[in-house]
Amino acid sequence: MDLLRSVLLGIVQGLTEFLPISSSAHLAIVPQLLGWEDPGAAYTAVVQIGTELAVLLYFWRDIWTIGSGWVRGVFSRAARQAPEWRMGWFIIVGSLPIVLLGLLLEDLIDREFRNLWFIASMLIGMGLVLGLAERIGRKTKPIDDLSARDAILLGLAQACALVPGVSRSGATISMGLILGYERQAATRYAFLLAIPAVVGAGVYKLKDIPGGENAYGTVPTLVGTAVAFVVGLAVIHWLLQYVSKNSYTPFVLYRIALGAVVLVLLSAGILNGAVAA
Repeated sequence: MDLLRSVLLGIVQGLTEFLPISSSAHLAIVPQLLGWEDPGAAYTAVVQIGTELAVLLYFWRDIWTIGSGWVRGVFSRAARQAPEWRMGWFIIVGSLPIVLLGLLLEDLIDREFRNLWFIASMLIGMGLVLGLAERIGRKTKPIDDLSARDAILLGLAQACALVPGVSRSGATISMGLILGYERQAATRYAFLLAIPAVVGAGVYKLKDIPGGENAYGTVPTLVGTAVAFVVGLAVIHWLLQYVSKNSYTPFVLYRIALGAVVLVLLSAGILNGAVAA
């Protein structure tokens, strides 16, 4: 049974990680709706490795170009004039806020923040922010225009995703739109920026999986991670095609509707606000 549940949650993770609708919120809500125990924060962190592996595969050329360009810049002054050197540093600097705050707030993230009342409120609140960003953003700047200031702001936005219900991609994309970047540019950078933080968090949480409280166990977790990888790969391709021609408005409406439904179910006592760590 744990294996089947993990497969379903892997599908949920793959579908929701890259869409700006919060995978952590869905991994907290879906088990309760189906009457299952919560898989725990450790499971959530590890299964996200599957979707980040999908990013590594899909963007391997970008990653190789940026990574090799950054390494060349370490040893060559001339190579430091290349955009890859700057982009490498932007991703490193942009990753620092979520890493530092993740370590400092680990107990809050694993326990106090994992509350459905809080998560539902964040779904609605961040939905409104995304809607505002979609409305006021100029959406004219390509990713090549990225500056150090913008990289720091995008990193701080990503750090907000430590709070379940915010959405890593949603927060980063919202900031990108507010700063005037094109939808596709903001989306693409959000994916690249997430790699160090998500892979690092997943590896860090691996130690909590075997025999961990409310965790499904090692084998189901690995299966869920593999499923998340396959589904996530398809979602990345679809989303980049979608945002090149369409707005984020449907995701805004979905977030607000889901948050409202969860609040109603909590008020009616159908769902329990507390989520296990």
